[in-house]
This record gives sequence, C-alpha cells and structure tokens, in this order.
Amino acid sequence: MKLFKTHIGRLRIIAILEGISLLVLVFISVPLKRIYGITEVSSVVGPIHGVLFLLFIFNTISTGIEYKWKFKETTWKVLLACIIPFGTFYIDNKILKPIYELEVK
Repeated sequence: MKLFKTHIGRLRIIAILEGISLLVLVFISVPLKRIYGITEVSSVVGPIHGVLFLLFIFNTISTGIEYKWKFKETTWKVLLACIIPFGTFYIDNKILKPIYELEVK
C-alpha cells in the first residue's frame, strides 16, 4: 500500500484512526460510562486513543520537520486537529491529502 511508504501517508492513516478513536471515546464510551455506568468500553478505548494521540503528535512533528512546514502556517493546525472532534478528518482533507497527492504523482 502506497500510504505506508511516506511520512505523509502514515500521518494520514494515523489521523483517521485517531479521529475515529476520539469519536468513539466522546460519543459512545463516555456516555456509556456516565449514563449507564458501563466502564469496560472506556477502559479499552481510552488507552488505544491515548496511544494513537501520541503517535499522531510525534508523526506530525516528524512530518513537519521532513517537509519543512512552518509551524505558524501548517504544523499548529495539524496538531490542533487532534483535540477537536472531526478535526483530523478535516485536516486530512484540506492539508494532508493534497500534499500526499502531489507527492504520489
């Protein structure tokens, strides 16, 4: 798969996985825990999301360095996206995907 061969491709995959894990955590796990007292989902999804969050942060910084992103123009937007629900999907579509498509051509 071509996505795994570049920093930007790997960052895109991690962004989607991190975004999905955040949505599951916020919209499924937390309500189940708070409303019904079901903690099992949080105990599984929470650590997975934590690992994906850290991978996203490290890969964003690594990719920013490799692609010589200016922090004030690109890097901070990508980093901010991981704490906003649906943010990583937006950033993937607006920033990461166009860069990846230029690279693959």
